Amino acid sequence: MLHDTSPLAVLIFAAFVVGVIGLSFWLGRKKQSAAAYYAAHGEVHWFVNGIAFAGDYLSAASFLGICGMIAFSGYDGFLYSIGFLAGWVVALFVIAEPIKALGRFTFADALDAKFNSRGIKMAVAISTLVVSIFYLIPQMVGAGSLITPLLGLPHAVGVVLVGVAVTLIVVTAGMVSTTWVQFIKGSLLVFFCGILTLLILGRGLTVNAGRPGTENLTPQVKTIRPDGTVLIDGQPQTRDHDLRPVGTILRLPERYAGKTATGPLKPLEYLSALEDSTIVTWSATRHSDEEGTHVTYSPIEKKGADLLKPGGYFKGLSSGTLAGRLDFASLMLALFCGTASLPHILIRYYTVKDAAAARKSTVVGIAAIGVFYVLTLYLGLGAMTSGALDPTDTNMAAPLLAKSFSTTLFAVISAIAFTTVLGTVSGLIMAGSGAVAHDLVENVFAVPMTDHEKVRCGKIAAVALGVIAMALGILFKNFNVSFLVGWAFNIAASANLPALVMLLFWPRTTKQGIIAAVTVGMMASLGWILLSADTFEKVYGLSGNLSPMPFSQPGLVTIPLGFMVLVVVSLLTPRPVAVRT
Repeated sequence: MLHDTSPLAVLIFAAFVVGVIGLSFWLGRKKQSAAAYYAAHGEVHWFVNGIAFAGDYLSAASFLGICGMIAFSGYDGFLYSIGFLAGWVVALFVIAEPIKALGRFTFADALDAKFNSRGIKMAVAISTLVVSIFYLIPQMVGAGSLITPLLGLPHAVGVVLVGVAVTLIVVTAGMVSTTWVQFIKGSLLVFFCGILTLLILGRGLTVNAGRPGTENLTPQVKTIRPDGTVLIDGQPQTRDHDLRPVGTILRLPERYAGKTATGPLKPLEYLSALEDSTIVTWSATRHSDEEGTHVTYSPIEKKGADLLKPGGYFKGLSSGTLAGRLDFASLMLALFCGTASLPHILIRYYTVKDAAAARKSTVVGIAAIGVFYVLTLYLGLGAMTSGALDPTDTNMAAPLLAKSFSTTLFAVISAIAFTTVLGTVSGLIMAGSGAVAHDLVENVFAVPMTDHEKVRCGKIAAVALGVIAMALGILFKNFNVSFLVGWAFNIAASANLPALVMLLFWPRTTKQGIIAAVTVGMMASLGWILLSADTFEKVYGLSGNLSPMPFSQPGLVTIPLGFMVLVVVSLLTPRPVAVRT
């Protein structure tokens, strides 16, 4: 079956994880100051920081989620890649150098640099925690998805495993270990995804590719009884991932008439051949009765050309409904604006020595991230036709694609995906612990602390955030991770971007305007998400028709709202008087 455990895979995976944690302990062997724990003394080389940017940013959503979306929905999944990459334009040309000049340890330092306001520190610290927690959820979900097939352990055990590992990374050496974990992970991720793409092109397209049984295109029914028993097509199972593997080329283009395989293809030839092929994708329908919950996975025959155009996932692009189009536009706006507003990305600028290094770091990061996102298109399409898709779990498309080539490659890709989660989660927990210890405890509540106590407080906050992340990762296990990340980007863009941009470019900005913009943007976007149709259906288990919101992604409304609130409140309050501490 797809999820049979391999001793070799377990060994390679364990070596990766132990190596990463061992590196953290080695880097944390010296006594740490607050400057070292939160910002690595600002001594990280710009190239290392640039790759660490990629390692921090290329999260479980980028690797697991986008590949899965492309594999199941086609081109629309790639639109996430475009949105994620486009956001770095804002980071490079608007944010990079000014944020380095303003800040010290945290994002709140930057927004409060001119005012010395407890209100700003509190509002931004809370915003940082909210964004970090929402971003933590998909990373932990992705971790659980990886552990299930690799080690044969339940999803919850995988979530706890990554939670413990990443907490050790942050607690042992802080930003120093976080940076090097992200550097190693970013380098390995781009390299091995390049190798996997070459293997996809070398294999080309094959009718009924991959594994025995994929030619059987009858529906599959998974039943979960009230007592927890799992049945596949009416037969009891020992685990809930024993459906037949899917991912099938039904017919190749006419130019390959009489053949069952194209042979090796160049990158553009691969896309052209896929466009002219007939592919079987899978849809899921769910219903419940007294016998339990039944999910039917049914094959759908589609033309490759239809899968390579918009509308497969974002139905509004093809249906023409106004709400659907607004939902898509809102998501793209959030992805574009959210990158430069993510606290765990912004604090990386404090790890280099000056503004020039910050700019060069951003350029290196954009290059690495851009290459990776081009590769995700081939990874997703390769998984779509690999014969090794799990129809119950979109997040496992890339690792199972690797498994269709070899168990060793599956182990390596899974281990890298796991370190992907470790790198991003460690950055998020660093941002969150800084918000608690430096912004709230030290500055808002004015608790006097020695340098050693600041570090200890940050480590305690890191442990607490790790526990919260584990709980939420278990709760949201059935979500696609890219979908969940969209929520985090919406909140970050709505709460943080208006205040940051206006502070940098509008001298009339006041501290009251910043506090109001951050608070209103955060609460409005969070409230919209909690009342959206997607949340009603996927979290509350209610009909999406009960939602009062016209579309699910709030950024199109809440980002302009943040700017408007800041301008109005700033004009109604006295002009700012710069105060520097």
